[in-house]
Amino acid sequence: MKINEIIRKKRKALSLTQEQIAEYLGVSTPAVNKWEKGSTYPDITLLPALARLLKTDLNTLMSFQDDLSDVEIVNFVNEVDKMVREKDYDTAFKMGIDKIHEYPTCEGLTYSVIMYLNGALFLYGVAEPERYEETFIEFYERLSTSENIEIKETVISMLISYNRKIKNYSKAEELINTYPSASVDKEEQLAILYTEQDKFLDALKIWEHRVLNSVTEIQTALMNMLEIAVKENRMQDATFYTEIYEQVSKLCYVPPYIPYIAKLQLSVIEQDKMKCLTALKSMLPAMQEEWKPQDCPLYRHLCGSETNIFSERLFDMMKNEMESGNEFSFLSNNPEYQQILEELKGRG
Repeated sequence: MKINEIIRKKRKALSLTQEQIAEYLGVSTPAVNKWEKGSTYPDITLLPALARLLKTDLNTLMSFQDDLSDVEIVNFVNEVDKMVREKDYDTAFKMGIDKIHEYPTCEGLTYSVIMYLNGALFLYGVAEPERYEETFIEFYERLSTSENIEIKETVISMLISYNRKIKNYSKAEELINTYPSASVDKEEQLAILYTEQDKFLDALKIWEHRVLNSVTEIQTALMNMLEIAVKENRMQDATFYTEIYEQVSKLCYVPPYIPYIAKLQLSVIEQDKMKCLTALKSMLPAMQEEWKPQDCPLYRHLCGSETNIFSERLFDMMKNEMESGNEFSFLSNNPEYQQILEELKGRG
């Protein structure tokens, strides 16, 4: 509530007339009338006496308030939206900015109003939206130092988009690296930025790693789902997960031994000799194949050396487990299994 509204409200609550207020303060009645209309304001030297006369304090009289409540902010944004719909965007824009100036330290108000006004540009098809852009950027930059992580992340994203739009790529990259938490995908933002700069090789390296990492995440999820299905005795589901694991792995051109891991794991759990031998016969030779990711367009710019070293270590672990471990003990008397062991020793 503004000072003119407070003066009028307090005066009426005390059953005082404008003439009486004027007489008590030694001013003219038209002066008091102008105060209540908001066209002029009381002289600063009159404020203490006016506050005493209206039985209030200076803070209340001057409508001093650091922040608005969340409810007040929501209600105000609704009023701004109503103004856009019933009158026009320019009037609503001024209404919102004036409110921000009235409560300059209220981040919640600034954030809510600016985000609404920016979105309303496109929601209501406002002509020449770039006219308002400079104002929005000014407030986004102010909010980019906020201690509220949600506000900070959102406005930084808006600033990144803006700087990409005006081709200020160095500023966009600087902003990407200021993201306050891991919840924001910096890698994705950089890949998009590199693409807009025609740095296609840098962008492809990021997206190719993203594909490979995503496949790994899917495989990990399927293996955990397989384990749960076995514990709940849902063996049909467990078999389904192994099939999906194999299909995803082959489709995404991962190292050649990986597609067989889930089936081997399930066969060991089930103690199924035939399935286990089939998986081993497929998997062990594949472990010794060199994986060349560059042969596939999905990973053309990746290096497969680390994965190949991992395959070699996994091969050695498998070999040691088969020779002296307990996991494959249910196959110990099987002639085919013994033949596989002999072949492994020869390869060693």
